[in-house]
Amino acid sequence: MPTTTGFSSELRILLRRPGFRRLFGVRIAGQFGDGVLQVALASYVFFSPERQTGAAATAAAFAVLLLPYSVIGPFAGVLLDRWQRRQVLLFTNLCRAALSLAMVWQVTDGNVGPPFFITVLAMLSLNRFVLAGLSASVPRVVERDELVMANSVAPTSGAVAMIAGVGAGYLTQRWLFGSDAEESAEGPIVLLATLLYLVAALLSLRIGRTTLGPGGDDGEGSGDGGVERIPVTLAARQVVDGMAEGARHIAARKPALWALTAMASTRFFYGLTLIAAILLSRNYFHDPADVDAGLGTLAMLLGISGAGFMVAALLTPVATRQMRKETWAALLLAAAAVVVLVPGTLFTVPAMAVVAGVLGLATQGMKIVVDTVVHESVDDEYRGRVFSFYDVAFNASFVLAAGAAALLLPATGQSYLILVVIATGFAATAVGYHVGVHRRAAERMS
Repeated sequence: MPTTTGFSSELRILLRRPGFRRLFGVRIAGQFGDGVLQVALASYVFFSPERQTGAAATAAAFAVLLLPYSVIGPFAGVLLDRWQRRQVLLFTNLCRAALSLAMVWQVTDGNVGPPFFITVLAMLSLNRFVLAGLSASVPRVVERDELVMANSVAPTSGAVAMIAGVGAGYLTQRWLFGSDAEESAEGPIVLLATLLYLVAALLSLRIGRTTLGPGGDDGEGSGDGGVERIPVTLAARQVVDGMAEGARHIAARKPALWALTAMASTRFFYGLTLIAAILLSRNYFHDPADVDAGLGTLAMLLGISGAGFMVAALLTPVATRQMRKETWAALLLAAAAVVVLVPGTLFTVPAMAVVAGVLGLATQGMKIVVDTVVHESVDDEYRGRVFSFYDVAFNASFVLAAGAAALLLPATGQSYLILVVIATGFAATAVGYHVGVHRRAAERMS
């Protein structure tokens, strides 16, 4: 009871902070919109009746959708350290709303070829600015000793909002259009996402223009939002130079380097699991022709994973008061390794539901720890670049996971070998992170 009361008290204090509450609102609205939008994308790319989705096709789709994240990420970070982050949140959400309207037209018109995917890639690229900006802004709206709580509540709640958006989009699609809806029926679902992006943009206006940095809160930026008018070639060179400075900054701060490395590894093995879950839902648990049942199973698994995110937000602040943050992260990854094997190897829907819940808890708990370590270890003027490195590591790892899945997974997703690989990977990451952090601590004390 005391720990529950302590958590509730800290949470209330955090949510009473106007800056955090406003930033939190922008995150929730935008990521709820992301979830709604992903229903339309998943329905078209992975669960369209005319497509026989195998491991290679699924992996290729993930690679195409995620590669821009890694390409845009470094540029997003450098610009976030030069532009006012509030303005970035405002204009990127407005741009996402405009691109969503373009997607509505493309889907309704049946124009779902290359122009459709170009629109999707542009939206995902803008998403890098939004998520990196939200992460880099957290230390500007909370006290240092509240970072663990903030990193529990904000990203986790955003992930849960995205899962809720997936559920809302799926239920809306089924209830309004039924199981025999044509592709054009996805247009209104995308329109709902458009409205949510507009809400996120409007909510960002409640935040002071200079509140989120970079720099001081005294309005030192230029009248054009802090954008320096320089030639494109010079800007590109500055981006590269800035990335090199960011890399040196991370390399000089070993706690952040260890944390980012562990997070990239975790993302890789989580990516393998997610692709396997898509294939199992599409081609193994149900008749491949029954795409609605497959999409429903995947939505259920993602919902359970979202519940794991919420549990991580509740447990991590409590656990990290009893032990080191890094120890808690290692324990979570060890639990993930065990559950992937038992009951994962049963290859049933209930077994995969257990795996989804525990992996949601483990991966989100790990992310909370890593976010906090990075916030504590890097300087404010570098945070945008560091969190963009973070995004690059996240998504490059997922692209690598997609390539591995294409090689190792059958079309049904059922593979004992891949589960052994995933479990071994989680276990090795847990041991490596725990040993590395504690060895460095011992060296510093000697």
